[in-house]
Amino acid sequence: MDSNDAMTHIAGLDLLSTAIVLLDGDGRVTWANGAAETLLARSRRTLLGATLTRLFDDGRALGALLALAQGTRASCGEQAIALRLRDGHAAPDGGALLLDCSVSPIDAAGTDASHCVVEMRATGAQWKITREARLGEQQAAQQRLLRNLAHEIKNPLGGIRGAAQLLEGELGRATVGEYTRVIIDECDRLRRLVDRLLAPNTPRPFVSTDIHALLDRVAQLLGAEFGSTHALRTDFDVSLPELLCDREQITQVLLNIGRNACQAAAVARAPQVALRSRIARQRVLAGRAQRMALEVAIIDNGEGIAPEHIERIFQPLFTTRSDGSGLGLSIAQTLVAHHHGAIEVDSERGRTEFRVLLPFAPPQVCGNPAPSP
Repeated sequence: MDSNDAMTHIAGLDLLSTAIVLLDGDGRVTWANGAAETLLARSRRTLLGATLTRLFDDGRALGALLALAQGTRASCGEQAIALRLRDGHAAPDGGALLLDCSVSPIDAAGTDASHCVVEMRATGAQWKITREARLGEQQAAQQRLLRNLAHEIKNPLGGIRGAAQLLEGELGRATVGEYTRVIIDECDRLRRLVDRLLAPNTPRPFVSTDIHALLDRVAQLLGAEFGSTHALRTDFDVSLPELLCDREQITQVLLNIGRNACQAAAVARAPQVALRSRIARQRVLAGRAQRMALEVAIIDNGEGIAPEHIERIFQPLFTTRSDGSGLGLSIAQTLVAHHHGAIEVDSERGRTEFRVLLPFAPPQVCGNPAPSP
């Protein structure tokens, strides 16, 4: 196979979530897919011509693997190679990359050296997929729990409302009637609250939405509530395409997470919360590969989430605050899952980041966009 044929075949790998890089005989990058751009924190244009091993502080382990593959003209691989990006480029998790690497030589016509295809996969990728599946199972259990809870709440509410209506008819004094009207109105308000908690069984149509209009609204609401004590920053990628979504639900998601962030940051000497929008490339959401997805990050400088609590924060009624309900994040996860998205969390002392990941066109509306209102 000559180099042109190799390039044609390799170009078909651009949709994979695994990072794929093509090297010439000197170990320089001649092609990279979108997943490699994300993993290596560099654009394809920047990668072209760069020596792959020199992208890392210590690329000796990767260099040895390349030399072995070129020397033997056979595919070889190694698991869990620790590599740290150099020149100030941060890995997705802020630290070293732990990669499973494989190298496959491709003979280039007219040369003695072998071109190589390098495949790199973060060892945590499978863990994330497994975790997403586990969270999906937890969410289904949570939905059952909430529906049972709603049933138990709605039954007495119906009885209270009915009794208040009967009492209202029996009483002649206007002042007493006002009291019964309060009971009826509050029963109706609690019933609507339970309905919102569970979300409707028949989803409303998704509409084309400018995510930054929603983020501006969320920033305005958070500013009104916390602006006197908190520094609220926004960092938006204005080139993002519009999102097909339920506007009210996504606004609720961002508000729930944003309020949690502001409350967490309140313990800091100078509370700060940031809202950021970006493109996320080569992600798997709800079991579907997405070449591009929306990423909205909400970052605070609070004390962080204890490691033993990370897996529990989305469970209904779980909270570490004395005044918390334990429902905000559970509701947010349910609404994001309704959009075939995911919520990721990274936390350490002084920095917690929630990332809401959403496909720009969820499966139920792909190819059949909902009309705008």
